[in-house]
Amino acid sequence: MTSADIPEPPRSETEFISGLHAIGDERYHHRHPFHLLMHEGKLTRGQLQTWALNRYYYQRHIPIKDAAILARSKDLTFRVAWLSREQATRGEGILPGTRFAVQAYLHLVSQRSHLEAVASSLTELFSHKLIALRMDRMRLHYPWLVPALDYFQGRLTQAPEDAEYALAYCVKHARTREQQDLAYAALRAKCDILWAQLDALYFAYVEPGWPPPGAFRPAKGTE
Repeated sequence: MTSADIPEPPRSETEFISGLHAIGDERYHHRHPFHLLMHEGKLTRGQLQTWALNRYYYQRHIPIKDAAILARSKDLTFRVAWLSREQATRGEGILPGTRFAVQAYLHLVSQRSHLEAVASSLTELFSHKLIALRMDRMRLHYPWLVPALDYFQGRLTQAPEDAEYALAYCVKHARTREQQDLAYAALRAKCDILWAQLDALYFAYVEPGWPPPGAFRPAKGTE
Protein backbone atom coordinates (compact mmCIF):
# COMPACT_ATOMS: atom_id res chain seq x y z
CA MET A 1 0.00 0.00 0.00
CA THR A 2 1.37 3.39 -1.00
CA SER A 3 0.94 6.60 0.90
CA ALA A 4 -1.57 7.68 -1.73
CA ASP A 5 -3.83 4.78 -0.71
CA ILE A 6 -3.94 5.81 2.93
CA PRO A 7 -7.01 7.98 3.63
CA GLU A 8 -6.39 11.36 5.16
CA PRO A 9 -7.06 11.52 8.89
CA PRO A 10 -10.18 13.38 9.98
CA ARG A 11 -9.89 17.03 10.86
CA SER A 12 -9.99 17.93 14.51
CA GLU A 13 -13.32 19.18 15.81
CA THR A 14 -11.99 22.73 15.85
CA GLU A 15 -10.68 22.48 12.28
CA PHE A 16 -13.95 20.97 11.04
CA ILE A 17 -16.08 23.70 12.59
CA SER A 18 -13.69 26.38 11.34
CA GLY A 19 -14.06 25.01 7.82
CA LEU A 20 -17.84 25.21 8.04
CA HIS A 21 -17.65 28.85 9.09
CA ALA A 22 -15.22 29.59 6.26
CA ILE A 23 -17.73 28.25 3.75
CA GLY A 24 -20.43 30.51 5.17
CA ASP A 25 -18.22 33.58 5.08
CA GLU A 26 -17.38 32.95 1.42
CA ARG A 27 -20.61 31.58 -0.01
CA TYR A 28 -23.62 32.53 2.14
CA HIS A 29 -26.07 34.81 0.35
CA HIS A 30 -25.47 37.78 2.63
CA ARG A 31 -23.04 38.98 -0.06
CA HIS A 32 -25.54 38.78 -2.93
CA PRO A 33 -26.18 42.10 -4.78
CA PHE A 34 -29.92 41.82 -4.13
CA HIS A 35 -29.37 41.74 -0.38
CA LEU A 36 -26.89 44.59 -0.62
CA LEU A 37 -29.48 46.72 -2.41
CA MET A 38 -32.03 45.81 0.25
CA HIS A 39 -29.73 46.81 3.07
CA GLU A 40 -28.90 50.10 1.36
CA GLY A 41 -32.58 50.97 1.00
CA LYS A 42 -32.41 50.88 -2.80
CA LEU A 43 -35.15 48.34 -3.51
CA THR A 44 -38.59 49.52 -4.58
CA ARG A 45 -41.75 48.43 -2.86
CA GLY A 46 -42.49 46.10 -5.78
CA GLN A 47 -39.05 44.51 -5.63
CA LEU A 48 -39.49 43.87 -1.91
CA GLN A 49 -42.87 42.31 -2.62
CA THR A 50 -41.31 39.90 -5.10
CA TRP A 51 -38.58 39.01 -2.60
CA ALA A 52 -41.14 38.31 0.11
CA LEU A 53 -43.28 36.21 -2.22
CA ASN A 54 -40.42 34.04 -3.46
CA ARG A 55 -38.80 33.78 -0.04
CA TYR A 56 -42.10 32.60 1.42
CA TYR A 57 -42.32 29.88 -1.21
CA TYR A 58 -38.97 28.64 0.06
CA GLN A 59 -40.09 28.88 3.69
CA ARG A 60 -43.33 27.00 3.10
CA HIS A 61 -41.32 24.01 1.90
CA ILE A 62 -39.22 23.86 5.07
CA PRO A 63 -41.73 21.47 6.73
CA ILE A 64 -41.41 19.14 3.71
CA LYS A 65 -37.62 19.29 4.03
CA ASP A 66 -37.84 18.59 7.75
CA ALA A 67 -40.20 15.68 7.15
CA ALA A 68 -37.73 14.16 4.70
CA ILE A 69 -34.91 14.41 7.25
CA LEU A 70 -37.05 13.02 10.07
CA ALA A 71 -38.27 10.11 7.97
CA ARG A 72 -34.68 8.97 7.45
CA SER A 73 -33.72 8.90 11.12
CA LYS A 74 -34.40 6.03 13.54
CA ASP A 75 -32.97 8.01 16.43
CA LEU A 76 -35.88 9.04 18.69
CA THR A 77 -33.85 11.78 20.34
CA PHE A 78 -33.04 13.29 16.96
CA ARG A 79 -36.65 13.05 15.79
CA VAL A 80 -37.92 14.84 18.89
CA ALA A 81 -35.32 17.61 18.66
CA TRP A 82 -35.69 18.25 14.92
CA LEU A 83 -39.09 19.99 14.98
CA SER A 84 -40.47 22.24 12.29
CA ARG A 85 -42.02 25.50 13.48
CA GLU A 86 -42.83 26.96 10.08
CA GLN A 87 -46.33 27.78 8.90
CA ALA A 88 -47.14 26.91 5.28
CA THR A 89 -49.60 28.40 2.88
CA ARG A 90 -50.03 28.55 -0.86
CA GLY A 91 -48.35 31.04 -3.18
CA GLU A 92 -48.78 32.16 -6.76
CA GLY A 93 -46.52 33.96 -9.22
CA ILE A 94 -43.36 32.24 -7.99
CA LEU A 95 -40.30 32.52 -10.23
CA PRO A 96 -39.20 29.35 -12.06
CA GLY A 97 -35.71 29.85 -10.61
CA THR A 98 -37.15 29.73 -7.10
CA ARG A 99 -39.09 26.55 -7.86
CA PHE A 100 -35.97 24.86 -9.25
CA ALA A 101 -33.91 25.95 -6.25
CA VAL A 102 -36.46 24.65 -3.75
CA GLN A 103 -36.75 21.33 -5.59
CA ALA A 104 -32.96 21.05 -5.57
CA TYR A 105 -32.99 21.50 -1.79
CA LEU A 106 -35.69 18.87 -1.30
CA HIS A 107 -33.74 16.49 -3.56
CA LEU A 108 -30.58 17.07 -1.52
CA VAL A 109 -32.19 16.21 1.81
CA SER A 110 -34.09 13.20 0.49
CA GLN A 111 -31.49 11.60 -1.79
CA ARG A 112 -28.14 12.31 -0.14
CA SER A 113 -26.94 10.79 3.14
CA HIS A 114 -28.58 11.78 6.42
CA LEU A 115 -25.41 13.56 7.48
CA GLU A 116 -25.43 15.63 4.29
CA ALA A 117 -29.12 16.45 4.77
CA VAL A 118 -28.47 17.81 8.26
CA ALA A 119 -25.27 19.59 7.18
CA SER A 120 -27.20 21.45 4.49
CA SER A 121 -29.15 23.21 7.25
CA LEU A 122 -25.96 24.68 8.73
CA THR A 123 -26.64 27.93 6.88
CA GLU A 124 -28.44 28.70 10.14
CA LEU A 125 -24.96 29.30 11.57
CA PHE A 126 -24.80 32.49 9.53
CA SER A 127 -28.43 33.58 9.34
CA HIS A 128 -28.58 35.33 12.71
CA LYS A 129 -26.36 38.24 11.65
CA LEU A 130 -28.14 38.57 8.30
CA ILE A 131 -31.59 38.56 9.91
CA ALA A 132 -30.55 41.16 12.50
CA LEU A 133 -29.09 43.38 9.76
CA ARG A 134 -32.17 42.89 7.58
CA MET A 135 -34.52 43.94 10.39
CA ASP A 136 -32.42 46.99 11.22
CA ARG A 137 -32.27 48.17 7.61
CA MET A 138 -35.93 47.46 6.94
CA ARG A 139 -36.91 49.60 9.93
CA LEU A 140 -34.62 52.34 8.62
CA HIS A 141 -35.40 52.27 4.89
CA TYR A 142 -38.82 50.59 4.66
CA PRO A 143 -40.82 51.66 7.75
CA TRP A 144 -44.07 50.45 6.17
CA LEU A 145 -42.70 46.91 6.56
CA VAL A 146 -42.22 47.08 10.33
CA PRO A 147 -45.56 45.40 11.20
CA ALA A 148 -44.50 42.36 9.15
CA LEU A 149 -41.19 41.75 10.96
CA ASP A 150 -42.52 39.45 13.70
CA TYR A 151 -41.37 36.34 11.81
CA PHE A 152 -37.78 37.57 11.69
CA GLN A 153 -37.87 38.53 15.37
CA GLY A 154 -38.64 34.93 16.23
CA ARG A 155 -35.85 33.67 14.00
CA LEU A 156 -33.29 35.68 15.98
CA THR A 157 -33.79 33.20 18.82
CA GLN A 158 -34.72 30.09 16.89
CA ALA A 159 -31.96 30.16 14.25
CA PRO A 160 -29.04 29.91 16.72
CA GLU A 161 -30.80 27.09 18.56
CA ASP A 162 -31.35 25.17 15.32
CA ALA A 163 -27.77 25.80 14.23
CA GLU A 164 -26.33 24.61 17.54
CA TYR A 165 -28.23 21.33 17.34
CA ALA A 166 -27.34 20.68 13.68
CA LEU A 167 -23.68 21.54 14.24
CA ALA A 168 -23.41 19.20 17.22
CA TYR A 169 -24.98 16.42 15.15
CA CYS A 170 -22.53 16.93 12.27
CA VAL A 171 -19.50 17.07 14.56
CA LYS A 172 -20.62 13.83 16.20
CA HIS A 173 -21.37 11.92 12.99
CA ALA A 174 -18.73 13.25 10.59
CA ARG A 175 -15.99 11.04 12.00
CA THR A 176 -13.88 10.50 8.89
CA ARG A 177 -12.27 12.94 6.50
CA GLU A 178 -14.60 11.75 3.75
CA GLN A 179 -17.69 12.38 5.88
CA GLN A 180 -16.41 15.83 6.81
CA ASP A 181 -15.89 16.63 3.12
CA LEU A 182 -19.44 15.48 2.39
CA ALA A 183 -20.74 17.85 5.07
CA TYR A 184 -18.73 20.70 3.55
CA ALA A 185 -20.10 19.90 0.08
CA ALA A 186 -23.68 19.80 1.37
CA LEU A 187 -23.29 23.19 3.03
CA ARG A 188 -21.80 24.64 -0.17
CA ALA A 189 -24.73 23.21 -2.14
CA LYS A 190 -27.23 24.85 0.22
CA CYS A 191 -25.44 28.18 -0.12
CA ASP A 192 -25.62 27.80 -3.91
CA ILE A 193 -29.36 27.15 -3.65
CA LEU A 194 -29.94 30.31 -1.61
CA TRP A 195 -27.76 32.31 -4.00
CA ALA A 196 -29.64 30.96 -7.03
CA GLN A 197 -32.94 32.19 -5.59
CA LEU A 198 -31.59 35.72 -5.38
CA ASP A 199 -30.10 35.43 -8.87
CA ALA A 200 -33.59 34.74 -10.18
CA LEU A 201 -35.03 37.73 -8.31
CA TYR A 202 -32.27 40.06 -9.46
CA PHE A 203 -32.64 39.05 -13.11
CA ALA A 204 -36.44 39.30 -13.09
CA TYR A 205 -36.95 42.46 -11.06
CA VAL A 206 -33.70 44.47 -10.90
CA GLU A 207 -31.42 44.01 -13.92
CA PRO A 208 -32.39 43.53 -16.70
CA GLY A 209 -35.86 43.32 -15.10
CA TRP A 210 -37.42 40.56 -17.18
CA PRO A 211 -40.01 38.63 -15.13
CA PRO A 212 -41.00 35.42 -16.94
CA PRO A 213 -44.55 34.52 -17.96
CA GLY A 214 -46.72 33.70 -14.98
CA ALA A 215 -44.45 35.43 -12.47
CA PHE A 216 -45.69 38.07 -10.05
CA ARG A 217 -45.87 41.56 -11.55
CA PRO A 218 -45.57 44.50 -9.13
CA ALA A 219 -48.36 47.04 -9.37
CA LYS A 220 -47.61 50.16 -11.38
CA GLY A 221 -45.93 52.79 -9.30
CA THR A 222 -44.20 50.23 -7.05
CA GLU A 223 -41.51 49.14 -9.49
